[in-house]
Amino acid sequence: MPNNRTWIPYLLILPSVAFLALLFVVPLVQTIWLAVSDNGTPSLANVQRMVGDLNFTRSVQNTFLLTLAVVPVQIVIALAMGTMVAKVAAGRETILWIWTIPLGISDLAAGLVWLSILQNSGYLNSFLYGLGIIGRQASWLSYQTPFALFLGIAAAEIWRGTAIVMVVIVAGLNQVPKEYREAAEIFGAGPWTRFFRITLPLIRPALQSALILRTVLAFEVFAVVYALGGRNFPVLVGEAYTWQNQNQNYGVAAAYAVLIMLISLAATMFYLKAIKVDPERLP
Repeated sequence: MPNNRTWIPYLLILPSVAFLALLFVVPLVQTIWLAVSDNGTPSLANVQRMVGDLNFTRSVQNTFLLTLAVVPVQIVIALAMGTMVAKVAAGRETILWIWTIPLGISDLAAGLVWLSILQNSGYLNSFLYGLGIIGRQASWLSYQTPFALFLGIAAAEIWRGTAIVMVVIVAGLNQVPKEYREAAEIFGAGPWTRFFRITLPLIRPALQSALILRTVLAFEVFAVVYALGGRNFPVLVGEAYTWQNQNQNYGVAAAYAVLIMLISLAATMFYLKAIKVDPERLP
């Protein structure tokens, strides 16, 4: 009689399942309960207080505007960088290493780097003043210059986060068989035709993953915004941080966290529906 060992796979995945349940599922359930309860009883008081917060509307608008401004630019830049590096024969690893340097820099450190550039006595003002373009220090990160503040934060986010998108795109480009491009060249297809008709459809799984990853991270932006704008540019995670650390109201902070999670899930579902991926093309 053969020895039945069908339980062995379940035993092997048990540690990872227990790890995820302990460090993800349990905190998630606790956060949701904290957001929809008051003194141990179900209540929407925290949600109502969150919606009635003075900065709630602004934080939602700023978060969405920043996401809409940053993510498309990062995708375009990452596609351009990935396409260029795919055509390089010698020194490809060195180029990729240089381009991925921002991945090794923390969010807060990246914000401080851009703060040294954009603050009143920063490098940008010094450079423009040295060229005679400006006669005095310009304020780029003040509440009086909201558009310049938005552009500064967007530039910092694009610089910091494009590398991770590029890594995903390059991985997708490496999966495209070169025979397809060679066949298209033989039949007279131009560079743009090859890119839109061959490359883009074949890297759709990588593009979908990059969009989901970068959009979720954009909704969770905090450190760069906090370093450059502080309370002058409220975002959702920043408001959650303020309610938890300054106001000591963990229920409202949890409500903000749940809202961010729901927005991220909605964005993920949108990309899964909008960008159809053929299972046969998955690696």
